[in-house]
Amino acid sequence: MLRRQGVTPEETRPAPSVEQKVIAEYRRYLLEERGLSTATTLNYVPPITKLLSERSRQGRLNLAQLRASDVTGFLQRNASESSSARAKILVTALRSFLRYLRFQGKIKTDLAGCVPPVAAWSLASLPKFLPADSVQKVIDGCDRRTAIGRRDRAILLLFARLGLRACEVIHLTLDDIDWDNATITVRGKGGRWSRMPLPADVGEAIALYLRQDRPSCSCRRVFLCDRAPLRGFENPSAISTLVRRAIEKAGVDSAHKGAHVFRHSLATEMLRQRASLDEIGELLRHKSPNTTAIYAKVDLAALRPLALPWPGGAR
Repeated sequence: MLRRQGVTPEETRPAPSVEQKVIAEYRRYLLEERGLSTATTLNYVPPITKLLSERSRQGRLNLAQLRASDVTGFLQRNASESSSARAKILVTALRSFLRYLRFQGKIKTDLAGCVPPVAAWSLASLPKFLPADSVQKVIDGCDRRTAIGRRDRAILLLFARLGLRACEVIHLTLDDIDWDNATITVRGKGGRWSRMPLPADVGEAIALYLRQDRPSCSCRRVFLCDRAPLRGFENPSAISTLVRRAIEKAGVDSAHKGAHVFRHSLATEMLRQRASLDEIGELLRHKSPNTTAIYAKVDLAALRPLALPWPGGAR
């Protein structure tokens, strides 16, 4: 406003660097040509930015001089500092960027083939979940006397009752809720969408937030930030922070405090209530039944008869 009135001088921005131009073009390629989601670019862009920064510190950025040893060296330096899950994202992002460079003609060698895989075996870990009473304790810990508490409770119920992902809650719009038929449209990974039943307690929590607390604005997102500017959450990490604070406030001891722990908790509780893996996979909208199979590892009652006797008898 002050700039338009001539009180302050016009903003002068420095010309974008070579690295910034490469990143901007790569982001556009992911969104427009690959058709990937914004959440995916948030995972892919940071490691590539770090790679280009390292190359720039060694002199003028020249992608044509990139060699296999540079790629593997970057991966070795950074993968060891991350969990296996983050390391896998690093590998995937690196391969994607190197394929993009070859597609653009900026490198002539297929360097994506020299990126080694991460040693993270399928089904090697157990799902991280909370008991049903702990999940309810987190939900009940939201202060229903405040606008933020009512908003957070509605979000947590979506996680706990429908197993939504953080990115799916972020992109939920007012048009996605069919109040007459008690259904909700969820826009998931890969552009897929599903229509799911809206449980009564979830619908009541969302309706209460919309009636009493959600500010009137042009944004069509269901859940808005509590501070100006009035807009939806920018990325899934904001939702994960919200969940972490709710878990800590409720005094629940959990090694994992992200939004995904509610998704695992829902599947585990359904299994204990004798739901089939097919039913769990349908609710969680898994593309492959192999994704749902990991929850069979927490069904101890069903696994116990399959266990072989200990050699030499019981001890």
